[in-house]
Amino acid sequence: MIAAILSLTLLGAVLGVVLGVANKFLQVEGNPVVEELIAMMPGSNCGQCGFPGCSGAAAAIADGSAAPTCCPPGGKALASAIAARLGLAVDLSAMADDGPRIAVVAEELCIGCCRCAKVCPTDAIVGAAKQVHNVFREACTGCSSCIEKCPTEALAMQPVPVTLQHWVMPRPLAA
Repeated sequence: MIAAILSLTLLGAVLGVVLGVANKFLQVEGNPVVEELIAMMPGSNCGQCGFPGCSGAAAAIADGSAAPTCCPPGGKALASAIAARLGLAVDLSAMADDGPRIAVVAEELCIGCCRCAKVCPTDAIVGAAKQVHNVFREACTGCSSCIEKCPTEALAMQPVPVTLQHWVMPRPLAA
């Protein structure tokens, strides 16, 4: 019995070292620009841009097959930051930017069908079947993929409410 345990331990250790060395020498390096663009994006992987997640959108923007304005949750701020990083000129007049928004559930309309929770990419919607659902403000990225799935129109996108953690002092009025 001890011989079997020792042989499996030795085999596991040797194969682990072989995999570690193979990872070191056979690693495929990615495009550093794509990695920077992925870090800039919201990371919700909502698919509103038409690409499979933020990594697909970043790769398409980096190779020039997509515009820097393709990410709706990122808004004008993300589009201008991406354009500045890539050295592109971008027209932001066609983009609608209402600021950050999150989903809110109208409890009197929610029937607990769970369709919204199934499509949420960040699991921000909680609730059980035939129970009223709710949205975690901190987890919602504003992708609005849940809005079209709700059969009772209980979900709506609202501006992020001002809380103590998000409050910013307004600029003083010019005299």
